[in-house]
Amino acid sequence: MTSTLPPKTNRIGLTLADYKGSPSTLCDGCGHDAITAQIMKACYEVGINPHMVAKLSGIGCSSKTPAYFLSSAHGFNSVHGRMPSVATGASLANKQLHLLAVSGDGDTASIGLGQFCHIVRRNVPMVYVVENNGVYGLTKGQFSATSEKGAKLKTGVQNPLQSIDLCSLAIELGCGFVARSFAGDPKQLVALLKAAMSHNGTAIIDVVSPCVTFNNHEGATRSYKYAKEHEEPLHELGFVGFYEQITVDYEPGSVQEVAMHDGSKITLRKTEHDYDPRDRAKAIATVHKANQDRHFLTGLLYVDESNTPFTEVVNVVDQPLATLPQDRVRPPKSALDEIMKTLM
Repeated sequence: MTSTLPPKTNRIGLTLADYKGSPSTLCDGCGHDAITAQIMKACYEVGINPHMVAKLSGIGCSSKTPAYFLSSAHGFNSVHGRMPSVATGASLANKQLHLLAVSGDGDTASIGLGQFCHIVRRNVPMVYVVENNGVYGLTKGQFSATSEKGAKLKTGVQNPLQSIDLCSLAIELGCGFVARSFAGDPKQLVALLKAAMSHNGTAIIDVVSPCVTFNNHEGATRSYKYAKEHEEPLHELGFVGFYEQITVDYEPGSVQEVAMHDGSKITLRKTEHDYDPRDRAKAIATVHKANQDRHFLTGLLYVDESNTPFTEVVNVVDQPLATLPQDRVRPPKSALDEIMKTLM
């Protein structure tokens, strides 16, 4: 006689299966599917209620992926490059929602670049994941704006144009949370996603996500082989939330075992690298140096928690706007008459 143990649940009583979506229709081995798996895991571990999440995307292979996670969440697939505008509206309509946006390098760095700049400038509370493969997968693999100069297509054609680095741009614009990761590094990506979900403002995570169909060959700078050989992690990452803070103090280059709240233990290794993600100038310089060396610098690149989120700047009420009574959202005739007098 065999017994079946009940599935493990998180702090709000949900299983990992409760965070799944529809089966993926992307190519087998696509980096985007690996990112989807880590998004589900991060939401499960943080304990976010799926029905309190708004999934947002634009157009592209990446923008199909919200269908593959959190099936009971709200979702909106916008027109090409315009997802940040929809996200801004959703945030203002209901500040209680967790905004989780997934875009691509084309949707963000080409047609949506202006929208990207303004979502960062406004500091709308949201997690913005860029699934960056350096090509336009839906239109047969042309170079995108993030593809490095000198990168090669399968046909042998080389990219003659300079690339746009979304992380250095986000830091320059004053984004309060900027990170980069690799689809093939699930441990790091989950930690970054969990930290981003706890950040009160716009959190940008640029994820190198190889396209196995059009950009995984010799000469491609977004292939699995190239990314693994050129990834340069800044630090070991871990994130613990919702409990009393656990603090450690140990020397650079040493190893420290730490007991967690659930009784489990983790081992931390402190690198010799003295990188400080709160130093904006150093963050920009470090990213630029990595680009010159043709390395993918991964980890938490920059963080600044002093920025005021957009919902506080414009004094959005706590209650969702759709639930407010008419007398709170519709000005009375006397108020409109006063406005009309000023226009005469």
